[in-house]
Amino acid sequence: MELFERGYDTTAAAQIAERAGMSKSTFFRHFADKREVLFVGTGEMADRAVAAVAEVAPGSTVFDLVDAVLQAIIEVFDPGKRTWYGRRQAVVDHNPELRERDLIKRQTQNEAITTALRDKGLDGMSPDVVVALIGLAFHATYSRWIEASDDRDVTALAADVLAELRTAITALNQGPSANGTFPEQG
Repeated sequence: MELFERGYDTTAAAQIAERAGMSKSTFFRHFADKREVLFVGTGEMADRAVAAVAEVAPGSTVFDLVDAVLQAIIEVFDPGKRTWYGRRQAVVDHNPELRERDLIKRQTQNEAITTALRDKGLDGMSPDVVVALIGLAFHATYSRWIEASDDRDVTALAADVLAELRTAITALNQGPSANGTFPEQG
């Protein structure tokens, strides 16, 4: 991470391998390229999400489904590496190539989850909408976790995000009041 923070574009795979105490050929047995070092675990998150969809009981609500998938995904996060994730995100955010790779990885995860949802079957709800809700909940949880000034547990942050999502959807269902504003929450 220190190498990438000094300059992602100027960091070579050979430097990463050397820093990790391995040969360049060993590095390439584990990673297709230097970008993949920053995206380790994305496949596992997709696999966990797909497994969570398969395990959701018939008759569960969309919120139950979103919660189950979110809980499965966040299990990948190691609380001891929270600072590393924040540093990683800063490197990604400051590099267009990495932002693009991040979007591609997210899209791949979304496609896997969408396929799992279609296979599961949803009554009256588009899998694309549910995947968007999962993505929204995940991104908000992840962002809050890496930016938190305290050691709040990612599970507690996910619960907060889901509560906010419920509140927002409830407000949308109620629609705007006569003066064009949304009703007071109480």
